[in-house]
Amino acid sequence: MTWKRRSFLLAGGGAFLAGAAPSDQVSLGVIGSGGRGTFVMTVFQKDPALRVNAICDVYEPNLERALSTARKAQQEAPKAYRNYKDLLADKSIQAVLIATPEHWHHRMVLDAIAAGKDVYVEKPLCQTPEEGVELVEAEKRTKQIIQVGMQRRSYDLYIEGRKIVAAGTLGSVRMVRSWWLNNYLGSRPATKLDGPLDWEQWQGPAKRHAMDPDRFRNWRFYSDYAGGIVADQGAHVYDGMHMLMAASYPLAVTAAAGKPHREGFDLPESVVVTAEYPEDFIGVFSINYAAMRYKSRNDQLNQLDGDKARMDIGREELKVYLQGAEDSPSITRTSEKGFGYATDLHVRNFLECVRTRNRPTAPVVLGFQAALVVQMANLSLKNGRRVRWDSEKEKVEM
Repeated sequence: MTWKRRSFLLAGGGAFLAGAAPSDQVSLGVIGSGGRGTFVMTVFQKDPALRVNAICDVYEPNLERALSTARKAQQEAPKAYRNYKDLLADKSIQAVLIATPEHWHHRMVLDAIAAGKDVYVEKPLCQTPEEGVELVEAEKRTKQIIQVGMQRRSYDLYIEGRKIVAAGTLGSVRMVRSWWLNNYLGSRPATKLDGPLDWEQWQGPAKRHAMDPDRFRNWRFYSDYAGGIVADQGAHVYDGMHMLMAASYPLAVTAAAGKPHREGFDLPESVVVTAEYPEDFIGVFSINYAAMRYKSRNDQLNQLDGDKARMDIGREELKVYLQGAEDSPSITRTSEKGFGYATDLHVRNFLECVRTRNRPTAPVVLGFQAALVVQMANLSLKNGRRVRWDSEKEKVEM
């Protein structure tokens, strides 16, 4: 059965399509049911032949909310787990969605592969270059399907943009410039939680700290658990660059940043990254989460500077401006359903690959390429110098 022939609308009172072939039915386990994890779970549930069999979280309010949300779209209630290894031992589960904090991704993906599960893991794929190398090797050895949640790989607008670049419309592109603007400085540190949290289990492989609600709520901005906003958003941006430019691993990365201005955070909110590529271009990414707030459709843009034309591609629209006629675009493309639908397309691709065993659009090797750039950016900031990637040794050289 081809993917186009399947319906993705929820079927009445349950998540399974009546009469669906057994090979089409997929049982899902969710590991990490915070805001993003629960949202992506509901995207999975749009497939009428999928059932959420189990949900795991160490924070009781997240677990209870996700269980309730999942139950609305299917007849049977999912099982509740509070340790992800117990969920992985559940033989009824075929695939897992991993949407935990970044510091858990590497270990959980390896454990899920060992348990024979297909994996959809949110980005960034991993926290260090060493973890990424290990995951790439694990992907080579396994038959499991692994999709990294970098949805631009499945997005109609970026697929169209890649075709425009490949056709030579822009000429030679020696620089890609990207920016992302927002502001989180007005937020105050979290001081309490709404229910029980297994703090020791949540910390997992990270450095130990006393229980801190702000570390739990805002883990993305603490170096023990993540690479900061430059890694969180930069993984998306650099993966988009790699896709559009058919790029491989970076040769070298240099970064500059201001100091952190939000109380408690140890990672900066304003960073500029320059990545050099063997495909003879540089990718420059500026992120500033101390800027004014924009509507989401306007907060991020990528500009590909060719010697024949420039392409601007954002969340919802792309435009191409020819040399000598930069006041009006020669090509304009708008996404059919908008950037929010990119996650639907990416989940759809993953489930198709679970059923067909074909390679997904964002496998581990591509997830690591994107994560590596922002990891090298943080290493550049830490060491105050340009850092290089040795592709033969598969390590960062200072």
